Amino acid sequence: MHIASADIHSSLLGDSANRFVMSPTYRKDMGGIITILLLPLLGTILGSAFVFFMRDRIPPLLQRTLLGFASGVMVAASVWSLLIPSIEMSGHEGALAVMPAATGFLLGILFLLLIDNLTPHLHPGDHTSEGPRARLSRTAMLALAVTIHNIPEGMAVGVVIASTLQDAGGISMAAAMAVSMGIAIQNIPEGAIISMPLRAENNSRWRSFLIGCLSGVVEPVGSILIILLASLMQPILPYLLAFAAGAMIYVVVEELIPEASTGEHSNFATIGFAIGFALMMVLDVVLG
Repeated sequence: MHIASADIHSSLLGDSANRFVMSPTYRKDMGGIITILLLPLLGTILGSAFVFFMRDRIPPLLQRTLLGFASGVMVAASVWSLLIPSIEMSGHEGALAVMPAATGFLLGILFLLLIDNLTPHLHPGDHTSEGPRARLSRTAMLALAVTIHNIPEGMAVGVVIASTLQDAGGISMAAAMAVSMGIAIQNIPEGAIISMPLRAENNSRWRSFLIGCLSGVVEPVGSILIILLASLMQPILPYLLAFAAGAMIYVVVEELIPEASTGEHSNFATIGFAIGFALMMVLDVVLG
């Protein structure tokens, strides 16, 4: 049975991926890996549950603060946990050391730009959808908008796990846990920002909660796909780290910061950003 199982792994994933999955490090850290994969989803679930305890809408001041907080966490994770390790593991010196990070970063921006323009979606509070015209309900387009936001976060978690298991870039399991915890923490307010507008669109509380939860499922799925991709093509790991960073920065600059800066008292969004950035930085340094 063991021989047959090994043959199946080898045929499905290839020799390099098979060695990666069957490595002692992988087996030893399986519990930690599962925890890291699921923490961001748990954050989304907890945030989506706010729909049961709050009114139909989040107060604008609180929403701007939460958006700023989420932006700060994502920017800090992009810099400390993705871009810097990408540069460190490039294997080059001087100007060449930054080329994989710069290339991956720009490709990540382009990837999200394409998804943003090719997917019909609607942001909370907007009345006009973005992307190609489609016969979708407002609820469906709101869910798609949030799913787009969650793709980079799943990629980030997956690529730091892959780096940890391949002993690349000096990323420890604790550092991967720090990234997952940071994203999970910012997913709590993000989950509330998802479910509350759905409730405001006359969906029931349970329907709003479930759609909010389902929007977070893309994160562990995306993480697993990135882990498998990195195991098959280890040399591209520096590019994948920077790719995830570029995708997250796109979401911050294109969506979160503009939404956080609208209306009065945008300085609360700035305070939220500072708190989120500092929290993620501390998590990365202390746990990493």
